[in-house]
Amino acid sequence: MAKRSARRASRRMHENAHYPDTDNVRRLFDEPQWSPMEEPNRDQKYRKNIRAQNDSQQAMLDAIDANPLVFAMGAAGTGKTYLAVAKAVEALDAGDVRRIILSRPAVEAGESLGFLPGDLEDKLSPYLRPLYDALCDRLSSKRLKALMAEGVIEIAPIAYMRGRTLNNAYIVIDEAQNCTYGQLKMLLTRLGWNSSMVVTGDPEQSDLLPGMSGLKEVGEKLEDLDKVALIRFSRSDVVRHPLVADMIDAL
Repeated sequence: MAKRSARRASRRMHENAHYPDTDNVRRLFDEPQWSPMEEPNRDQKYRKNIRAQNDSQQAMLDAIDANPLVFAMGAAGTGKTYLAVAKAVEALDAGDVRRIILSRPAVEAGESLGFLPGDLEDKLSPYLRPLYDALCDRLSSKRLKALMAEGVIEIAPIAYMRGRTLNNAYIVIDEAQNCTYGQLKMLLTRLGWNSSMVVTGDPEQSDLLPGMSGLKEVGEKLEDLDKVALIRFSRSDVVRHPLVADMIDAL
């Protein structure tokens, strides 16, 4: 015990010799602690208010504000889904809509998951995970669970949308390149009063058989209608790792 006390006393004397102005207050660290907020080269950080990263994203945000139906089509990694979900949360917080409905086709990306245990929500969770991720980035987990429990935010597969009329709602149809022409026609005609719908997808990354995806055809047919906007994203609009844009060209 005496040896340990002597070592501590010796260490304090050594530190006070290096830092004479500390008035016998021992410094815990030689250098200031690192803080992520002070890092000058951070590429991304959370922003409460969304902001466009390029002209195409700004065009999408403006189109959503001006039109009840918006198609956002183009390369992967351009922020289409994130912007659509972020605008949905913004509209809900502003009181412009009463609920958010997010839908996505339950199509496997080239591999079979086989039998999935659990109830309907458990079975659909792997397919709807990207929508949960976008929501979690805009809402706290506690509030998200509360809104979903109340039915204010609903995440549903395409098959459960038939026959519904969606009034006072903000609807996001994600991964629409995996919807057939008939499915998209059914989904688009769900639009009710005081509602907005954003349809996102990349026609070049469909997991359906060739010629089955209806996204490109539907978008081109409706592009000229009033109150319908089609925003096209290219590889120059990619906001993920810079390598993603190069891979899009190479593949």
